[in-house]
Amino acid sequence: MADVATATATKERKILVAVDDSEESMHALSWCLENVISNNSRDTLILIYAKPPRPVYTTLDGTGYLFSSDIMATMEKYSSDVADCILEKAKKLCREQLAHNYVKVETRVECGDARDVICEMVEKLSADMLVMGSHGYGLIKRAFLGSVSNHCARNVKCPVLIIKKPKSSGGR
Repeated sequence: MADVATATATKERKILVAVDDSEESMHALSWCLENVISNNSRDTLILIYAKPPRPVYTTLDGTGYLFSSDIMATMEKYSSDVADCILEKAKKLCREQLAHNYVKVETRVECGDARDVICEMVEKLSADMLVMGSHGYGLIKRAFLGSVSNHCARNVKCPVLIIKKPKSSGGR
């Protein structure tokens, strides 16, 4: 019986955390670090950022101007810089909160719709858990924009933890 408890306590889990440029995703990561990761865990935390796909442009924009390869390269570099910045912020949070822990932190940047990217990576990496923030969109916004967390919760085959950032009580 003790062997089963020991095996469970030392099981190496793959925990996928979806991050983006929102406060909600960083709150979810912080919550995960405080509540899911234990001091003696040997987990692997995989931070994933879904970079929006590059828009498909015709050779002429709407006003009749031609997009040069320099402009396209600049747009691609900007998109990559945003991804690097977001992942660096997330890694910094991990370093601060996991100062005396042996958790491995990996990062992945994948291109595509966040819903599809996250679900595909959960399956591809055989994640044991998915952690993500909730933007808390109302009914109207959610109807137009769709809910990434709702889509993932319905489509992945592992436990999904959706963390909602508490509303600030400033001014009330």
